[in-house]
Amino acid sequence: MKYLVTGTAGFIGFHVATQLLERGDEVVGLDIINDYYDINLKYSRLAHMGIQRDQVKKGEIVQSAQIPGYRFIQLDLSVKEPLLTLFAQEKFDVVIHLAAQAGVRYSLTNPEVYIESNIVAFLNLLECCRFHPVKHLVYASSSSVYGSNEKMPFSTSDSVDHPISLYAASKKSNELMAHTYSHLFNIPTTGLRFFTVYGPWGRPDMALFLFTEAIMKGEPIQVFNHGNMKRDFTYIDDIVMGVIKVADRPASPNADFDPQHPDPGSSKAPYKVYNIGNSAPVLLLDYIHAVEKGLGMKAKMDMLPMQPGDVPASHAEVSDLVRDTGYKPDTPIDKGVKAFTDWYLDYYKK
Repeated sequence: MKYLVTGTAGFIGFHVATQLLERGDEVVGLDIINDYYDINLKYSRLAHMGIQRDQVKKGEIVQSAQIPGYRFIQLDLSVKEPLLTLFAQEKFDVVIHLAAQAGVRYSLTNPEVYIESNIVAFLNLLECCRFHPVKHLVYASSSSVYGSNEKMPFSTSDSVDHPISLYAASKKSNELMAHTYSHLFNIPTTGLRFFTVYGPWGRPDMALFLFTEAIMKGEPIQVFNHGNMKRDFTYIDDIVMGVIKVADRPASPNADFDPQHPDPGSSKAPYKVYNIGNSAPVLLLDYIHAVEKGLGMKAKMDMLPMQPGDVPASHAEVSDLVRDTGYKPDTPIDKGVKAFTDWYLDYYKK
């Protein structure tokens, strides 16, 4: 199978591409390599896959020096024509779309970027799948779409019409756009609502990275809502396994779909949405204690109020993922956080 995996210089895309290659699939990785966070980390991920920094030239496909099945192209998904050309040349079997402008708080001050990177880019990808049909389009959504919902656990059968950040709104928009193309053009699409992903090679703007960095420097960490938050922290290996199991099972119409009582997570079209979460929320302070344990150091904490766009809790309901794929994320926090802190200490030679 030949996969296009977008965002392969990013955290989740890097891990998904690596796992696909390990099982023998062919992967074309794509990334814009923007400077939202340290591009050195992005190039390090690429180097880990045999793509050196000086080889990367925008719009040119580069062959990995160490993995025969991997090639990489630097491309801006918000520009349509080069993407159409890539699809015409490569004839992908499956597209796994993990590239996006991430970050809830960043969307408060840089809204335009989210329209270009998350909506215009996704439209271009849908158009490519329309004119160059694929067996399955899998794309990253987010637990952020649940917004101000308070009923726990969050279910894909719940309404998600009250986002509280533009980032969340852009991800909900992706789901609506995907359904339209599934309905009109019979493109099998599956959206994956990720719940607080963490692990080795993680993003520097995420809490685990920020906590680890500050503790190592002896600086206070910012603890929002005075620590009274719960998150369904999900280890990267669990996310990757979920992504691949879903990708191997193209979305199909729900034969039991009732238009009188429509299920938001499925459709008469080949469309599906899943949560991928550990389904075991952890108190933020317990997460911090796991970091302290992994580093063997105590954290200084700066207790702060809730930030705009944040939610007090998240909890994934994953029964349909388990039913359809036979898989449930289950990596415990202590094990996952230790894997991250070990990676961090090795990568930065601490």
